[in-house]
Amino acid sequence: MDSITKIASQRAVVVFSKSSCCMSHTVARLLIDLGVNPSVHELDEDPRGREMERALAKLLGHTSAVPAVFIGGKPVGSTDKIMSLHMSGNLVPMLRNAGAIWV
Repeated sequence: MDSITKIASQRAVVVFSKSSCCMSHTVARLLIDLGVNPSVHELDEDPRGREMERALAKLLGHTSAVPAVFIGGKPVGSTDKIMSLHMSGNLVPMLRNAGAIWV
């Protein structure tokens, strides 16, 4: 869990992902389209990836740990939460507050 916290706090937006996960790609693409430069950490390319994946699933309360999005070092959620925040108009202000976008 410490490695997740450390990685998540290094950038304004961090997406824990798997290179084969289409939903991870979708969330990262949405963030990029909003002007964010997210740090995407591919769990399947990290030697501790499986351990981190279990910790993320427990933290987020999901069976699937990816994508796991952290904004401002705090866990926000997975695809459903990010899309819900975006559709309600709350994602952009959250990104602004974290310093991920300036417009």
